[in-house]
Amino acid sequence: MIDSRRFTAAACLSTLALSGSARAAEADAEKKLGWKDTAELGFVATSGNTETTTLGLKNTLARDWQRARIELKLGAIRVETTTRRLFAVGDSSADFSLEEDEDSQLTAENYFLTGRFDRKITDRFFWFAGAGWNRDRFAGIESRYQVFGGAGNVWIDLKRRTWRTDYALTGTKEEEVTETPDFDATFFGVRLSSTFLQAFGESGSYGNDTIIDENLDDTSDLRVNMTNWVAVNMSTHLALKVSLQWLFDNQPAQQAVNLYPTSDPGGTGAPSGTVLADLDELDTIFTTALVIKY
Repeated sequence: MIDSRRFTAAACLSTLALSGSARAAEADAEKKLGWKDTAELGFVATSGNTETTTLGLKNTLARDWQRARIELKLGAIRVETTTRRLFAVGDSSADFSLEEDEDSQLTAENYFLTGRFDRKITDRFFWFAGAGWNRDRFAGIESRYQVFGGAGNVWIDLKRRTWRTDYALTGTKEEEVTETPDFDATFFGVRLSSTFLQAFGESGSYGNDTIIDENLDDTSDLRVNMTNWVAVNMSTHLALKVSLQWLFDNQPAQQAVNLYPTSDPGGTGAPSGTVLADLDELDTIFTTALVIKY
């Protein structure tokens, strides 16, 4: 079992360390107002003896005013694997024909949609509100809806470096793939977020996004979502990006698994029933993508 307090402390210290030299003197960048859109596309396909398709998509649509910003983010990851079963039908090894069965199954699936509005009170302080939805069936989440609102601080707002943190109250409604007894599907919580960006001239950039969610009804239900990424610019509108995301849930969802008697340890016969088992606390997602910016 991962110690949630150590994990949370490591997440915060990682973000703070990355921005430790952020107070170096730089000129503030002139803010670009209006609409902008950034799309990330990733696709991998194999065929022949093995058939798989992996699709990754993220898009951020934003509108900036002098003292306000509205942002809509969506994303999807979908992996499908096709298993081929080859067998022979005939009367002898010299007289047969080959047959083939195919079975396609989803082996990973993750979707999210988030909208948010920010309004500056001062150059360093702002309030915000938003809502989001996500689905991750392989982590046991059929649907999770969340509304949030709070305030935040802009600690660094320079040409090549930005860092902000925000603090919110949240309301969550969750539906799990496998219903578990005594599960409270609706609860209130608090959330701490950090967003850090470092640009390296015109060549590329590095970013860290961290979200820590705490369930106030059950404080052992702590969730952390951290993403580190590096992008290399190819042109004004194109870049290559790699990212690594950690999704930690100190109280993960459960799944129903078949129960076999001790006389059948290999599970070759019929199950005698089902039991509930915890899913993993930590999921990692590594992606490479082509980024299109307008």
